[in-house]
Amino acid sequence: MKVSDVMTPEVQLCTPDDTLKDAAQAMAALGVGLLPVTDNDRLVGMISDRDIAIRGIGMGRGPEGRVGDVMTADVKYCYDDQDLDEVSANMGDIQVRRLPVLNRNKQLVGIIALGDIALVQGGNGTGAALYGISRPGGQHVQV
Repeated sequence: MKVSDVMTPEVQLCTPDDTLKDAAQAMAALGVGLLPVTDNDRLVGMISDRDIAIRGIGMGRGPEGRVGDVMTADVKYCYDDQDLDEVSANMGDIQVRRLPVLNRNKQLVGIIALGDIALVQGGNGTGAALYGISRPGGQHVQV
């Protein structure tokens, strides 16, 4: 099975100049915890609800703070034509629950979450990924 078979293709975007309030409201309206950040159709980061809470509010930035100041700029991603098992294992290795999905032209075409994988594979593949993701440390440690 390929990533494109299970990813969410409709993706809400934000920009580095959007406010933290704008990003949080978009997340709340969509029921998601992560938004891709784009600048002139180029993926430049990801912002999570945790980024807003820890890097934003926790460091004294208010609702008018900018997404670009708290987003994660080191974007990990996968490709839409990659094998789902490979991506699931990689998510565990790099300790992330969600990844932006790009096509081979490096255009954003969706998001894949551990929950998407669980829906199609049940326990197969998600247990190992969740175990890896849940280890202490990882890409998005907030220090």
